[in-house]
Amino acid sequence: MVKSKQPAKRHRQSLKRRERNYELRSRLRTYIKNAREAVKSNAEDKNELVSLACRELDRMVTKGLIQKNTASRGKSRLIKTLSSSNQ
Repeated sequence: MVKSKQPAKRHRQSLKRRERNYELRSRLRTYIKNAREAVKSNAEDKNELVSLACRELDRMVTKGLIQKNTASRGKSRLIKTLSSSNQ
């Protein structure tokens, strides 16, 4: 048990952030998975799902969940698989 107020508050904040980051990371993975499955199965809305996944990657950068280059790499890979499936 902590003896002063500040470490207790920091611990509470870290628990809240961990829970929020878990939810956001899970949502991001779901968007990416749905986009990949749509491209693989050649679904009608694959373009829309890829763009939603790219938008979600950008949103996670602004929230500080992933780094900018990681999001860029993920978007690049999604678009690359989409363009190769269109040919």
